[in-house]
Amino acid sequence: MATLKVEIVTPEAPLWVGEASALIARSSEGWFTVLPQHTATVGDVVPSVVRVDTAEGEIAIAVHGGFFQVGPGEAEGETLATVLAGIAEKVSDIDPVRAQAAKERAEAEIALESRGDDAESASSLLAHSALDRAELRLSAASK
Repeated sequence: MATLKVEIVTPEAPLWVGEASALIARSSEGWFTVLPQHTATVGDVVPSVVRVDTAEGEIAIAVHGGFFQVGPGEAEGETLATVLAGIAEKVSDIDPVRAQAAKERAEAEIALESRGDDAESASSLLAHSALDRAELRLSAASK
């Protein structure tokens, strides 16, 4: 029987590993779904909520960018789908109050930076990145 094993990993540790019926994620080319017996492929994952359908229900993970790879697993008939994300967190673990505070800090930093001469400074880019992460967290937590 064909099966799908999904791994969502960060540089620190695996965030979720298990058997699934589908992996739904978004790349720079649009949304895609990985099912058992999917053809081997690699690509990017843009900041979005990655969804894993399992026998126990859906698992939602906010992924702040990364890459994916699909190929044969270790067992006969197994497909392995791996998402490698620099930053990722289970949507159920997101604290909306903390995410809102992070968003407000990032917006304040951007406002301060916009008064300066170098709008593309490293601190400005970091602030924009922090704002993007906070907005994804808030969006994911509200669904």
